[in-house]
Amino acid sequence: MRWAGEPGQHGGVADLLWDDVSCFFDPDLMGSLPDVRVPNTSVEDWQAVLDLVAEKGWKCQYSEGVTVLPVPRAEAVLSRSADAECPDLRVWPTADALAIFRFHADDEVDFDVDLRELQGQERLDVFCGFLREIGRRLDKPVLMDPEGDYGHPVLGFDVEADRVVVLADPQVM
Repeated sequence: MRWAGEPGQHGGVADLLWDDVSCFFDPDLMGSLPDVRVPNTSVEDWQAVLDLVAEKGWKCQYSEGVTVLPVPRAEAVLSRSADAECPDLRVWPTADALAIFRFHADDEVDFDVDLRELQGQERLDVFCGFLREIGRRLDKPVLMDPEGDYGHPVLGFDVEADRVVVLADPQVM
């Protein structure tokens, strides 16, 4: 297995190599919508993510139920009443890759990705870049758990290494 920083078959440097981690992107093994999260966050971290989306110019759409609205401040979203519908923010880091942020709580930034959109090295590189941008902005790890298997991350952005790393053994999957 090669690690990031070593030349890959694409000539550039990738965080992860598709051949090494493709099992983590198999919808039959992982569920098609794995949970991606940044633990131990605050309202300020949520706002930093919203600011990052705006700064990067990523296409996005904020909605509450079926109503599409302008993106509010994180504080306004996270202080809504407990019985209000959970809003979401759809973010497209590229035209064909979608991340859906859900504003469940201020202490964890969480979002879903569709593994069917993340097949192959090029899409993996986009995904790793997205995790890296969020992790660097928040200076916190960004973890991906199999769908419905919260707390058992298989990969994520490592702050110390400043790249996305494997956190589980692909052979066990």
